[in-house]
Amino acid sequence: VAGSIAVKEAARRAKPVLLEPIMSVEVVVPEEYMGDVIGDLNSRRGRIEGMELRGTSQIIKAHVPLSEMFGYATDLRSRTQGRGSFTMHFGRYEEVPASLAEEIVSRAQGITK
Repeated sequence: VAGSIAVKEAARRAKPVLLEPIMSVEVVVPEEYMGDVIGDLNSRRGRIEGMELRGTSQIIKAHVPLSEMFGYATDLRSRTQGRGSFTMHFGRYEEVPASLAEEIVSRAQGITK
């Protein structure tokens, strides 16, 4: 019992944070869809890292939380009339924003707001 209390106290004092996987994403789209695609990535908490022209397509490089990428393939096809494609791979872990972390912890503890 004393060990359990000590571990809980140590965890509280350590001020733990939640981390989330951040994906490196590369989106290939015709130029006329750039605005819609960039807006969508921003709405997914994405950070645009750069853009480049490759042939007649634009390449958008971004970092986006994995939790925000679910359903992206369908959304991208809809926004680009099936002409956009993307690849993604793990980039790194980053701290979850405080407001989101509170919501996640509350859900995990069975508390709803």
